[in-house]
Amino acid sequence: MNDRPPPSRPAPFVRKGADALTLHFAPQEIQSRMSLLQPHALDLEYTRMMMGFLLFNPAPAHIAMIGLGGGSLAKFCHRYLPASRIAVAELDPAVIALRDTFLIPPDDGRFAVIEQDGADFVRRGDLAPDVLLLDGFDAGGLPERLCSQAFYDDCHDMLAPDGIMVANLHVNRPHRQASLERIRRRYGAAVLEVVDDDMTNSVVFACKGGLFEREALSLARPAHIAKDAWRQLMPTFRVIDATLQRW
Repeated sequence: MNDRPPPSRPAPFVRKGADALTLHFAPQEIQSRMSLLQPHALDLEYTRMMMGFLLFNPAPAHIAMIGLGGGSLAKFCHRYLPASRIAVAELDPAVIALRDTFLIPPDDGRFAVIEQDGADFVRRGDLAPDVLLLDGFDAGGLPERLCSQAFYDDCHDMLAPDGIMVANLHVNRPHRQASLERIRRRYGAAVLEVVDDDMTNSVVFACKGGLFEREALSLARPAHIAKDAWRQLMPTFRVIDATLQRW
């Protein structure tokens, strides 16, 4: 029997610069960044890349997320997809306690932040989201419980029949290749990895319902999405489109 207490997680802390707030678990790594001038903008490239699901489903009824961080994705979806219900799982109560600092909206009828381990969250039977966003990093990187084969299997089972899983993996993280293989093992050929020009961000799109079809993809702005939101996303959407052409 192991009587030792579980290892404590580093406490998150916030730094305020001239134009942004950043969330950290360690001084040298930024977990999330919020522009002080545009607090609802997606300030980091990988967050814009994760929003690429809009190219395949521009009006999801239900979005689930693992990992709150500074709430960039949650705030963007809440603001610009007003018809979508949003549930966010975050394990660390200290991260949730910073929600007001990062202007994350309060819980209401269509938005909720849930203190729960992501591995338990995806085993819930009451959600069936159209989109599942995975961004559950901690101070040590991507926890094993959030990149195991069982976890990705549960993510697949959780999704609605034509649902899309979007996973932030990072190019230089040691788990990336193993995670990609596990995702492909469950989703088959319907897996698209997009890597940015700087070879920094790796975002994986996995479709439960079948292969991605480029013929059905449009870079035109849907009428229900604000111009300023689409303008932020268009450069990254072109990268996704180019990747899909090669794929």
